[in-house]
Amino acid sequence: MASIVLIACLAILGLIIAIALFLAGGYLWWRHKRSQLQFIEPNEDEESSSYSLRAAQDIVDSGNPPTKPQVPVTHAITTPLQNNINRKLNGFLSLRTPLIGGSGASQTKPQIISSLGNPGDGTTKDSANKSISMTDMYLDSTDPSENVGQIHFSLEYDFQNTTLILKVLQGKELPAKDLSGTSDPYVRVTLLPDKKHRLETKIKRRTLNPRWNETFYFEGFPIQKLQSRVLHLHVFDYDRFSRDDSIGEVFLPLCQVDFAGKQSFWKALKPPAKDKCGELLSSLCYHPSNSILTLTLIKARNLKAKDINGKSDPYVKVWLQFGDKRVEKRKTPIFTCTLNPVFNESFSFNVPWEKIRECSLDVMVMDFDNIGRNELIGRILLAGKNGSGASETKHWQDMISKPRQTVVQWHRLKPE
Repeated sequence: MASIVLIACLAILGLIIAIALFLAGGYLWWRHKRSQLQFIEPNEDEESSSYSLRAAQDIVDSGNPPTKPQVPVTHAITTPLQNNINRKLNGFLSLRTPLIGGSGASQTKPQIISSLGNPGDGTTKDSANKSISMTDMYLDSTDPSENVGQIHFSLEYDFQNTTLILKVLQGKELPAKDLSGTSDPYVRVTLLPDKKHRLETKIKRRTLNPRWNETFYFEGFPIQKLQSRVLHLHVFDYDRFSRDDSIGEVFLPLCQVDFAGKQSFWKALKPPAKDKCGELLSSLCYHPSNSILTLTLIKARNLKAKDINGKSDPYVKVWLQFGDKRVEKRKTPIFTCTLNPVFNESFSFNVPWEKIRECSLDVMVMDFDNIGRNELIGRILLAGKNGSGASETKHWQDMISKPRQTVVQWHRLKPE
């Protein structure tokens, strides 16, 4: 009798373990699929012209680029039947991304819009202005501090299907990130300012000169809307047991691309910035007639988190200095729980023309704490001679060379 009870207990225990393993396997499979495709149901009040992303299989770059935008590209989707087949083979991801800072674009007759726009077309000019603001937000014009390789890719636009076609072709002279003297590189693709949804190429094992030859389709993008986006290609080294290492990245504002034909690019990768504190957008203006120096703090982005909740409570403290002597202090209000505050605060200082080259502005972005001392997030020194960096010194010199004009510039915050 005891043996029968023991056998029954073991059978029940085995059944429970089998069910648990089955559920765990199903959960892991669901997590894997969910990480690849995250379906988001569109709301009725959202913008109806959302875009779609579809990662195609590896293909080899072939054929000459079309000379006219009205001719459909080779790999474009032209029929509903092909659409359904490709949805089943490659997956289909519809993502909601409302146009940043602009109205909906017309999808009527295709137009070729250059990066400068058409002077006679107000809509084109407005699109160019939007793209310039996006360029200021994401483009880093500084030279790479070290060589981390290059990336080769191409862009073309299917006017008939309002689809951007990106081909990530190859990389060259990437740095070794593994002990074996090689890397396992792959490319992460995003269309900024949307950072949430991204696509990735396949991983190429043990190589410093990878050939990906993969194509990505960004569907449902009218050309006017596309020009307000910035293409971000970020190359990583895959690690199985630790966090993937960043190799380098490239930012390309799409307003600078001529979509009349297929464009091919070789771009130098820029290494990731170390000790990132964030960036500050500010403007300087000097009026010699009344000796007024005006500093405007517009906004900051990607500030370093100082609080437990992953946010900060930033404000800016500004000191006017003559040499090492601090003369006058100003402060902005505190912005709670944000890493991207919009300050829009202007401070005016009385500085005689003969002393404008000797003074400086010490700009400190601080994190406010109710308990304890306020922490420094990052700072810059705006000065004509000994600024905290080349961009800070150039900003001050541009202000002096352009009196009565407002000079706007982004600055990387320094840790100390």
